[in-house]
Amino acid sequence: MNREDSSDRTAIRRIAINTDAAGLGRARAAGFVLPALVLIGVFLVFPALWTIYLGLTDYRLTGLAAADPQVVGLGNYTRALSDPRFLSSLWLTVVYVGGSAVLGQAGLGFTLAWLLRTRGGPLRRAVEGVVLLSWILPSTVVGFLWFALLDRDDGTLNALLHTPGLGWLLDYPLLSIVVFNIWRGTAFSMMLYAAALENVPPSHLETARLAGASVPQQLRDVVFPLIRRHVLTNLLLISLWTFNDFTPFVLTGGGPEGRSEILPVYVYNIALKGGELGVGAAVSFLILLINLLFALAYLRLLRGRRRAAGRPPA
Repeated sequence: MNREDSSDRTAIRRIAINTDAAGLGRARAAGFVLPALVLIGVFLVFPALWTIYLGLTDYRLTGLAAADPQVVGLGNYTRALSDPRFLSSLWLTVVYVGGSAVLGQAGLGFTLAWLLRTRGGPLRRAVEGVVLLSWILPSTVVGFLWFALLDRDDGTLNALLHTPGLGWLLDYPLLSIVVFNIWRGTAFSMMLYAAALENVPPSHLETARLAGASVPQQLRDVVFPLIRRHVLTNLLLISLWTFNDFTPFVLTGGGPEGRSEILPVYVYNIALKGGELGVGAAVSFLILLINLLFALAYLRLLRGRRRAAGRPPA
């Protein structure tokens, strides 16, 4: 190797270190990224840090604690975790997520995608249109539409069922918001599963059918192993969205008697209605930790699947 070749390689290494693929250089590349980092810092990082700080104080909306909040350490967390109302809200949220997201949206979304995969024409377009319409409408608008549907006195559902005076939101509040969320969020699962099923080779299903496999066996042995990553991604996203969903407040306000007070509604009632921002911030941080556990469980499960398939983990 001569001296010129060595110097050329050294120059190439320096260029590779000091520039990116577009040849902008570190300084100019950082200039493009900086506005996004500023926005993330202002609207995500700072509010998160401020919430953690408030959770360690007795800050209130009014009174002396509003003007001069005192640090109480983990007192707000201890109070929340020992509060029967918080524990009840946590359980209601688990039921709400499991019933409306995991079983409802994921199950109904896959069923619709599976039934429509070989269909065409006006029927498929009509079903997809109705399902998508429920998803693209603003959540508050959908909430008020369902309130009108389930109203005790002039509700559309009571008129159709000839059950005047039946208070769905009073007698079955949790069931009402579960069904409401299933109707509202199924479209996302349906679209994701429809795209995933497009990647399932028809020859695999035909071979399984000729071998005598029933539809449940085809799903278990052929379809789900091929789309499991899509299933996991869908379950993670809809679980997080539903866990943090505040829209049921439009229907029930958390009542009656806290029977539909899921955690986001509980935080609103404690922090804004009750004025205890410190406690509300502490509960908000607990919700964040639960969301992180959801995400970590998903990543662990996905990596386990990749190792089982012989692929390197992400």
